Amino acid sequence: MIDWGAFVVVFAAALVGTVVVVGLYALGLRLLVVGGRVPVVVPAEFTDAITVLTPAEIASAERKAAKAARKNPLTPGQRRLAAYTAYACFALCGLAVLFGIYLIVPFFHAGA
Repeated sequence: MIDWGAFVVVFAAALVGTVVVVGLYALGLRLLVVGGRVPVVVPAEFTDAITVLTPAEIASAERKAAKAARKNPLTPGQRRLAAYTAYACFALCGLAVLFGIYLIVPFFHAGA
């Protein structure tokens, strides 16, 4: 017999957890960009990579990020607040993941 009520509870918890983690991460990235700390990640070089950015393309992306940071209409205090709020979003995202692991691990061992 399948306990459909428990299935619905697990499905709803997984859906809500996913929305919370993805939402907090997206909000954190947006606030990080608004705060003037654009994350520019240099791609790794792989021998079998389909697309590899050239150093000129990487430099162009860094120049565009610096230009966008200069055009930011926020005051330094507002940018600092946005960056700290972004870090708080990332921390909450990590806590949500840890809470999910906490919920899974004790019940896994109790049922064994």
